[in-house]
Amino acid sequence: MFWWQTQAGDGLMVAFTNTTAGNLALHVGDHPGQVLLRRAALEKRMQVPAGSLRFMNQVHSADVATVDTADGLGPGSPSAVPTADALVSADGSSPLAVMVADCVPVLLAGRGPGGVVTAAAHAGRRGLLDGVLANTVATMRSAGATGLRAWIGPAVCGACYEVPEAMLADAKARLPVLASRTRWDTPALDLPAGAEAELTALDVQVIRLPGCTLESDDLYSHRRSSAAGRFAGVIWRR
Repeated sequence: MFWWQTQAGDGLMVAFTNTTAGNLALHVGDHPGQVLLRRAALEKRMQVPAGSLRFMNQVHSADVATVDTADGLGPGSPSAVPTADALVSADGSSPLAVMVADCVPVLLAGRGPGGVVTAAAHAGRRGLLDGVLANTVATMRSAGATGLRAWIGPAVCGACYEVPEAMLADAKARLPVLASRTRWDTPALDLPAGAEAELTALDVQVIRLPGCTLESDDLYSHRRSSAAGRFAGVIWRR
């Protein structure tokens, strides 16, 4: 079920699922009941309360939502799934999830007044360039987080993410480290490198995991198949 996982201290767990966990997204044409069963199985594997794992309606924005178990939002509440591309738990009480299938999943943690502040961010091309990671870090720090760490999960790599020349030129002008070339020597973007550079510039310690979604059959890739499901990055406290 987990492609990678680690214990990060203070009871903190960080993990990324693979295709054996199944599609975890409700927006890709899968049967909703089956998706919810898979999410329940993931929560059981994480050893967190049923219905406590917080997802978001990801729209390639730079918006950040703050969620906590104390906010009174049950899993069936219409407000329980905010429209945003990053979630922050100011006291680390809420298990957080980010879903991807080529975009960059980023999980973050820092020491806070309540012990730990956690976050999960969806950094696609648009969100990365518009500042979703900077906004996430700012929200965490406004909650008192210090000593921030980030785990960059598997995404489409810079040798596979082919883009039009104009898109490369625009991205390069805004974040030069994004510029790349495919293995077949066409314009490309290196989103994981861009995420790492952004976080490093924000004084965040970065752990960047290897793995390309397009090249790995055990990870979902929208570029490999437009019908692909979504795997998840998850961060939680036991």
